[in-house]
Amino acid sequence: MSKSAWKQKFIDPYLLSTKFKNAKKKVVWSRSSTIPEFLVGQAVFIHNGKDFIKSYITREKVGFKFGEFAYTRRFTRKIDKKIKKVKAKAKK
Repeated sequence: MSKSAWKQKFIDPYLLSTKFKNAKKKVVWSRSSTIPEFLVGQAVFIHNGKDFIKSYITREKVGFKFGEFAYTRRFTRKIDKKIKKVKAKAKK
């Protein structure tokens, strides 16, 4: 279910402040904020709960949420059977 059309998109007031606009390192903690147009072409550090992830804002990202570009889960690849066999032989 989408948000009502008459409601405005949520943008954290800190993003509109002069402190954020004049900062050398733009840091965002609000993952639920919508990406505004004035950030196009700039690098932003988005907090994922543990670290800050650098993301470049492009025209295509405007209107999406900051949290969509800072993943909170780490992708781990499953270990191949061959690697498991080599490790098992090394232990013997």
